[in-house]
Amino acid sequence: MSQANSYEFRRPRMLRLIPVFVLLCTSVLWGASWLPLKALHQQGADGLALIACAYGVLAIIALPWVWRARASMRGHWHWLLAIVLFGGAANVSFSYAIIYGDVVRVMVLFYLLPVWGVLGGRFILKEPTAWWRWCGVAMALTGAFIILGGPNILARPIHYLDFIAIGSGIFFAASNLIFRGVQQVSLPPKLFALFLGSSLLAHLLLPSGQLWTGDQFPLGWVLLYATTWLLLANWGSLWAITQMPAGRSAIILIMELITAVATQVAFTEQTLQGYVWLGGSLIMGAALLEIIAAQRSNT
Repeated sequence: MSQANSYEFRRPRMLRLIPVFVLLCTSVLWGASWLPLKALHQQGADGLALIACAYGVLAIIALPWVWRARASMRGHWHWLLAIVLFGGAANVSFSYAIIYGDVVRVMVLFYLLPVWGVLGGRFILKEPTAWWRWCGVAMALTGAFIILGGPNILARPIHYLDFIAIGSGIFFAASNLIFRGVQQVSLPPKLFALFLGSSLLAHLLLPSGQLWTGDQFPLGWVLLYATTWLLLANWGSLWAITQMPAGRSAIILIMELITAVATQVAFTEQTLQGYVWLGGSLIMGAALLEIIAAQRSNT
């Protein structure tokens, strides 16, 4: 076989792997997002004000691309409205819980989402669910259960941030299903709906009279975070999610949890016990299982 023919033979498999690696990279950005979020909060940015400003900026940035793709929006306004609602709720609840809660606990509760992703892909989008996908879900949830304390999972009083973290996972899974299910609409309008919904919801939840302006609000740093870190994380992850089955993307996204745990150990004085490493290994195994499956998939 010639070198050119060999390249053409390998190309489809390589193209199938691109969304996997993009999603892994953006998952690292999401997992470490607590670093800039907590830093900005310590500089004087209220959580909801920070979210409202950052996503409002992204909505403005997306406008030129939305205008070019306006033809794809016709007849799909109800789906874009659903992205505004579910996507906005996912981003606001996730960011708020990360800013004010314990990073590892919030991320673990958020990562009950493989269940919602696989079930949604199976029963809503009617995607075939192979046995290895269910094995990945079982591994991921077992790892999350261990990290939360195993049989003593309920020993710690449940905080309202725990419910927000769980809700963010449900909203995130629903938003992903809509993103993937409406293939007729190009990515920019869907991203704009996501950004707009996040900013509007955060504005609505702000206490009366409170804005994201003022001498104490680090506007410059928030703009820098929004136009770099947040933009890459959103655009890359949502593009990759539309390129693969919901169950696969839901499990690969657990790399966020691994990153959150690793960065918290690296940048804080918190030490992790053996059971945390065991749970993390199971979650990492679920992600690696998805990568191997992607290499063998013909879809």
